[in-house]
Amino acid sequence: MTLANTTPHKNKALTALLAAVFGCIGLHRFYLAGKKDKWGWLHFSSLPLSMVIHYFYFGKPEIVQYSLLLISFLAAILQALVMGLTPDEKWDAKYNSKSGKTSESTWPLALLLVLTLGVGAFTLIAAIARTFDLLYTGGAYG
Repeated sequence: MTLANTTPHKNKALTALLAAVFGCIGLHRFYLAGKKDKWGWLHFSSLPLSMVIHYFYFGKPEIVQYSLLLISFLAAILQALVMGLTPDEKWDAKYNSKSGKTSESTWPLALLLVLTLGVGAFTLIAAIARTFDLLYTGGAYG
């Protein structure tokens, strides 16, 4: 294998970490596919669009103002779990076929996935509860 045919090795644990922490701005997508990734730009656009909505709907509940960012965050949490749970062989076939290295998942990835699942479940339940509170009581409970 020549040096010209190799591509950088994409670390599965780092990708899952980027998706869990910075996924709402698409950093994990840019790490995997570069600046040409349309889904990464869609994630990234949720931040400025949320700021514009916040400006025009100031005084409305935060879940309304930042709904695009929340949806992007929840999608990134799901992506972090899917990427982290992908078998190493399948991950290498998709992202590291020309890197010349193989992936080996270790316990930090498992810990990251457990924490990601907890944060994602908490966020989803809180968003559903707040939405129902606003819809059915007009925000009487907060």
